Amino acid sequence: MPAITLPDKSVRQFDAPVTGATVAEAIGPGLARAALAMKLDGRLVDLETQIDHDADVVFVTRRDPEALELIRHDAAHVLAEAVQELYPGTQVTIGPAIADGFYYDFARNDPFTPDDFPRIEAKMREIVARGEKFVRQVMDRDAAIRFFDDKGEKYKAEIIQDLPRDETITLYRQGDWVDLCRGPHMRSTADIGGAFKLMKVAGAYWRGDHRNAMLSRIYGTAWRDQKELDNYLHVLEEAERRDHRRIGKEMGLFHFQEEAAGSVFWHPKGWKLYRTAEAYMRRRLDAAGYQEVKTPQLVDRALWERSGHWEKFRQHMFIARVEDEDKTLALKPMNCPCHVQIFRQGVRSYRALPLRLAEFGSCHRYEPSGALHGLMRVRQFTQDDAHIFCTDQQIPPETVRFVELLASIYRDFGFSEFFVKFSDRPALRAGSDDVWDRAEGALKEACASAGIDYTLNPGEGAFYGPKLEFVLRDAIGRDWQCGTLQVDYILPELLGAEYVAEDGSRRTPAMLHRAILGSFERFLGVLIEHYAGRFPLWLAPVQAVVATIVSDADAYAGEVALALRKAGLTAELDLSNQKINAKVREHSLAHVPVLAVVGRKEAEQRTVALRRLGGSTQEVLPLEAAVRRLADEATPPDLSS
Repeated sequence: MPAITLPDKSVRQFDAPVTGATVAEAIGPGLARAALAMKLDGRLVDLETQIDHDADVVFVTRRDPEALELIRHDAAHVLAEAVQELYPGTQVTIGPAIADGFYYDFARNDPFTPDDFPRIEAKMREIVARGEKFVRQVMDRDAAIRFFDDKGEKYKAEIIQDLPRDETITLYRQGDWVDLCRGPHMRSTADIGGAFKLMKVAGAYWRGDHRNAMLSRIYGTAWRDQKELDNYLHVLEEAERRDHRRIGKEMGLFHFQEEAAGSVFWHPKGWKLYRTAEAYMRRRLDAAGYQEVKTPQLVDRALWERSGHWEKFRQHMFIARVEDEDKTLALKPMNCPCHVQIFRQGVRSYRALPLRLAEFGSCHRYEPSGALHGLMRVRQFTQDDAHIFCTDQQIPPETVRFVELLASIYRDFGFSEFFVKFSDRPALRAGSDDVWDRAEGALKEACASAGIDYTLNPGEGAFYGPKLEFVLRDAIGRDWQCGTLQVDYILPELLGAEYVAEDGSRRTPAMLHRAILGSFERFLGVLIEHYAGRFPLWLAPVQAVVATIVSDADAYAGEVALALRKAGLTAELDLSNQKINAKVREHSLAHVPVLAVVGRKEAEQRTVALRRLGGSTQEVLPLEAAVRRLADEATPPDLSS
């Protein structure tokens, strides 16, 4: 007689084992229609799962977060069925739900192309309209292998052969079509709805191994309703328009080339943007009590071995051999162990804590060539890194200080919205559970002190300790994880960091690893896309272009440009013989925020016609007033009165 406890703590008693569907019907017809799956004692399962014990049950409806993954998982199965109906002889391999959609890999002599999408999508909609029930079936391992071998599905048979011997083999049937799958699924294909679209094709090696056969991967996206799908497609279109690689080329900011894959060639304008951001960050850190340091690029493997990074991170390091010394050095992938070395110089008193060491540290990490992506994923990058050495009692106030600083910096860069994830202990970690209990407790106490609301990100903590992840939301609603704060008791102990406590004893400090931007390269990529290249005046690499209408105004245009430069602005001259409309188009494409137009009339009256990027009108001001206004607008936020 199972007793079913519902989210409102009410209990339903049944005389015999029941399915989730039966429980939903007993509660009411509305829930029976709306329920897609259920969480049984916290585990997501099909509605047809038998409940034979007292259990907690939460029903999943279309509005719940779990619904999206179910919709996408089911859509992947429908995609596979549609392909095999349309293209007999095609073998199916794997097809998971992924962020924003799903994919399925197919073994076929002729790879698919986007031209195949209309036909496949039409067949998918036909299968959805059939409302074919998803039916779970448990099968003996050897029988399942024979079943797929007989169907000519060698990839499915291989998957089963490689599963652990004690793994339960489950198949799911929708109509006459069957797939190997752990589940769960919704009730029928009709629950998917019509808000899906096939997006692109790609090649993918079977099991990611280049020695295996190349498969044809079809990607799709699926959402709860058409409004969500339309919004997603709009964001994709807008993201393409804002792509930092394209805008970077239009603005002449940077480029990449094969001879230095994963490293940025910063052009003068791009480096101006970089230095403006760096100078701003340096001022903010100086004002917040950080001391800037600089540590070596090449560090002996012995230090990485003592810190534990050699064992965990070796495959991501670039290695250099010093033959005459028989030494192995590594280009540092992070700054943490080097900052501990600075802390260890001399005797540190508790009176000197907290000690905040900051570094714009240049780091190198090996990333596979296929993972490189403009400024967002590089091999050489600069972290806005800092480490705070402190006592346990100082962790909460230091967290409060850090979060206030981070929020202020994000606002200055134009990000009004961010949220926080709490990442706790990962499966692979250093230190004992007692140390992790202490670190997680300290970080939770710090969050309470700082008034931080967070969502739990289970198992995603760093190797040495739990961390907070600060996630920005950009102008088109995309999320970017940038800032972090990690509590670490382990690394300072491994590397022998100590301070003299008030009672004269030697103690190991807590070490707070923290970053705000993450890396300059990635953050600038995010910033370019957030603003679509239309930076506020203080960030713009070229803040104004003085453009002439007629050559008679060339001398006066030079005066205007000089006055702007003396006021601290980055101003360029355009004395070309192009018509003014062509000049406006050219500098608008380069995303120059202000065009200062001068002609014969402006030269005679010593005025300037200011034209803003994206605007169709202009404002005529006396030269001195125009310079004052632009200088005020170009003042960085931290220097504004």
